[in-house]
Amino acid sequence: MPTLDDDTRRKSRRGFAAMDPERRREIARQGGSSVPSEKRSFAQNRDLAANAGRKGGSISRGGGRKPTVA
Repeated sequence: MPTLDDDTRRKSRRGFAAMDPERRREIARQGGSSVPSEKRSFAQNRDLAANAGRKGGSISRGGGRKPTVA
């Protein structure tokens, strides 16, 4: 049975890894510019973002520490 050497086990480059570095920089420069500023509610309202984070953290299944009873 033939064995796989390093050349045949290499993964093909996909997505950003396969792109030209200049193209990657171009995409990274765009940042979040496709979203209009009025729709960036968390950037506009810090309290809204904090409350959403708390809500998500309390609902998550594995979430936070539980007090230990000694």
